[in-house]
Amino acid sequence: MTLSAVTLAVIGIGLTFFPGEILQYLGIASSTPLLIILQLLGALYFGFAMLNWMAKGALIGGIYNKPVAVANAAHFLIGGLALVKALINNSGSPFLLWILGGIYLVFAVSFGIIFNTHPANNQTV
Repeated sequence: MTLSAVTLAVIGIGLTFFPGEILQYLGIASSTPLLIILQLLGALYFGFAMLNWMAKGALIGGIYNKPVAVANAAHFLIGGLALVKALINNSGSPFLLWILGGIYLVFAVSFGIIFNTHPANNQTV
């Protein structure tokens, strides 16, 4: 949870405060509506990061904190698949996007495991 919270916070802060620079890095022409959309996306990422940060000490898995596990699994799976599809169709994409796609898929698998594993089964008595 901590690692996903930090990852999402970094992305959120980047999108909120540096949308023009991110567009320039990606080679996309900047426009006012696009800058606003990226800043709103940054707010979503940061809000999700705060959710994960606040839930990091809680029991997650099975029926415990199921909404947090489902939301994270859905976000990372859908985002990871979208990134992989975009990267396959445009192999000349910046290396940073390839890394981000890999990170997304690792989180997707991790949260899928968390969602399908009951935490009480992992405890030793």
